[in-house]
Amino acid sequence: MNSVGNILEQIRSDAMESLASASDEKSIQDLQTRFLGRKGSLTRFLRNISDLPKDQRPEAGKSANILKNKLENAFQDAIKTIQQKNLAQESGLDITLPGRPIFSGSKHPLTLMNQEICDVFTRLGFEIVEGPEVELDYYNFEALNIPKDHPARDMQDTFYISDNVVLRTHTSPLQIRTMEKCKPPVRIIAPGKVYRCDSDITHTPMFQQIEGLMVDENIHFGHLKGILTTLVHQIFDDHTSLRFRPSFFPFTEPSAEIDMQCVMCRGNGCRVCSQTGWLEILGAGMVHPAVFENVQYDTDKYTGFAFGMGIERIAMLKYGIDDIRKFYDNDIRFLNQF
Repeated sequence: MNSVGNILEQIRSDAMESLASASDEKSIQDLQTRFLGRKGSLTRFLRNISDLPKDQRPEAGKSANILKNKLENAFQDAIKTIQQKNLAQESGLDITLPGRPIFSGSKHPLTLMNQEICDVFTRLGFEIVEGPEVELDYYNFEALNIPKDHPARDMQDTFYISDNVVLRTHTSPLQIRTMEKCKPPVRIIAPGKVYRCDSDITHTPMFQQIEGLMVDENIHFGHLKGILTTLVHQIFDDHTSLRFRPSFFPFTEPSAEIDMQCVMCRGNGCRVCSQTGWLEILGAGMVHPAVFENVQYDTDKYTGFAFGMGIERIAMLKYGIDDIRKFYDNDIRFLNQF
């Protein structure tokens, strides 16, 4: 058996030495034929196993087949290496360079804030609705009790596409579109981009807003206070108080501005809250009967409330950001913090 082992070792040694000096695909294929082809040295050995003593044949056959598999793999690996080098040379790539790391991204802080607010409302049973950002004047203003000559239009600096088409100034049009399609009870929130002609450290021409609407029998102001208090406690903490101040919106009556206890000073007064201890966060109120009449809701049977908030405003308070424009500057140093 020693002579058999010597023969196989000689074949292996010759094959690997020859393979080490092969410089192209054709020379490797020639070596494959020389050792493993029909007249190859290892093939001849396998054919002549029957000439060996009977007790040596099983071990010799096993060793020869193991060597055959090793050589086949070695030849194939060598061919693949040559092909990769040729491809790299043709494309100008250096495959010996270490790979470039792939940096994973993260969600934008406004996306995080939007999702967090939506999660609170969906747990409360609200449905998320979406609609067009280029809106008809009717849905953006008139159906919300803001006719063309109404002074409240001056409160919203509007981008007009034409006399009857605007870039929506709030997501309130989705309240009308939803009520036109659905009878009460209605419980929706409408997140999305809105547009106004305004730009400074607290305003941008495009910003994000979430509107909410609940309509059913016997809905009253206490329900509104409970929903908004739950939102603030979920987003901030259970110790944050709210206050409601009388205000005016054409589509709600009564209307209120909602202030949140300053998260910086806990109501003691600081630069952020202008020493008042309070921060304005959203507007709300009971839906005006004229709005219900525009969607053919029975005002004797149904009542409801609506509210609207800017996502940027909530995010600025949540994360302690002092300039709204930082959300849109795409500064990676800022975004990496989230």
